[in-house]
Amino acid sequence: MELPKLNFQETFDFKFRKDKDKFFIYDLVRKTYLLLTPEEWVRQHWIHYYLTVKSYSTSALITEKKIVLNGLTKRIDLLVTEKAQPKILIECKAPQIKLTEKTFEQTARYNSIIGASEIVLTNGLQHINAKFKEGNYTFYKS
Repeated sequence: MELPKLNFQETFDFKFRKDKDKFFIYDLVRKTYLLLTPEEWVRQHWIHYYLTVKSYSTSALITEKKIVLNGLTKRIDLLVTEKAQPKILIECKAPQIKLTEKTFEQTARYNSIIGASEIVLTNGLQHINAKFKEGNYTFYKS
């Protein structure tokens, strides 16, 4: 399976498994193998980044959390918490998906429910970072 090189300085030690013609990647948070989709490839990079580079514990990371937005059930990709409070909401897209104002607005809508102080919109190649303060987003380079 050919996986794109993502925009991370670090290289991570992923565990893979193949079953028939499908590939799976081990998720350190959920402690199970998940189907390796392009979006999952991006999410796993962020999980490894927060665990190995930023030294968060697995209990501080929440994946696939259900939220209800305008009566519809949605799932957030990754939430980094600090002292059980939402800190950074990460919305992962597949590498071939362009990051646009529309995709940023989707992440901001999710954050209106979550209430994290920062959001990251990423396709693994490009990362858009924003801090949320006093009702406004301020973009920054990480």
